Amino acid sequence: MHGSRISTCTRRGLAAVVAAGSLLTVLTTATPATAATADAPVGGSKVVCTSKKPGLAPTLSQDLADALDGRRGASALAVYDRPTATRCEFKGGSHFDSASVVKVTVLGALLRQAEEAHRTLTPHEVDLTTDMITKSDNDATTALWRQVRPSGIQHFLSLAAMRDTVPGKDGAWGLTQITAHDQLTLMRLLTTDTPVLSAHSRGYALDLMHRVEADQRWGAPAGAPAGTDVHVKNGWLPRDKGGWRVHSVGAFTGSGRDYGMAVLSTGSHTMDYGVDTIENAARVVHRDLAR
Repeated sequence: MHGSRISTCTRRGLAAVVAAGSLLTVLTTATPATAATADAPVGGSKVVCTSKKPGLAPTLSQDLADALDGRRGASALAVYDRPTATRCEFKGGSHFDSASVVKVTVLGALLRQAEEAHRTLTPHEVDLTTDMITKSDNDATTALWRQVRPSGIQHFLSLAAMRDTVPGKDGAWGLTQITAHDQLTLMRLLTTDTPVLSAHSRGYALDLMHRVEADQRWGAPAGAPAGTDVHVKNGWLPRDKGGWRVHSVGAFTGSGRDYGMAVLSTGSHTMDYGVDTIENAARVVHRDLAR
């Protein structure tokens, strides 16, 4: 896969850009006409779920609310499941420092640039992207961030309809402002036939996320059913103010499954506490969707 040619879909002009944005908008905002909606309170907010599967929306919203209730700091999540047309959000529009989950966005921007230039990734770019995703290597990320440039990142964000993501200033990619909603949009994009990225580019990204090193496979994969193909990227960042930022995004496919989640957290006193917050929610998602 790594040395293969990246397919191009860029000779579509402005129409492709409009189509891409429209497609992602539909994917992220459309509500099935026959779906049921339910919500459950967490503090002063609510977990809101919509689903075509009878009984799933109230069950999932309440179970997620129970998993998040009483946790210190702030958290947000977004979930989709294609087979049941299920969507859930909790503070999906709240902004968080990205930490390393932004590395999937950097990868997407690089792949888009390569497609538009009608070229393959160079061997050096393959090495950098592999280290950036599978090892969460920061030096590789910095090199690619500089290569793609903020304008390239913003171009990809616009095509992907990730409208609330704000690239970090002065090269501080880990301080990119992200939302759970936008991160879930990215997970959808990687598992959707869309002109934003070719099937080969999306497969390349998912393959790297599938090969994340064992000690970084925490978070969203917690509780994933056996036989599920797991694609994950995590981020963790301690700051002087606001404690740890700990995030996990993932897409889950295979064996008839097609869903994803983004769980973001801040204000944890330790990294482990943030991981526990994420995994509490992740286990609920995997369990309830598998029923």
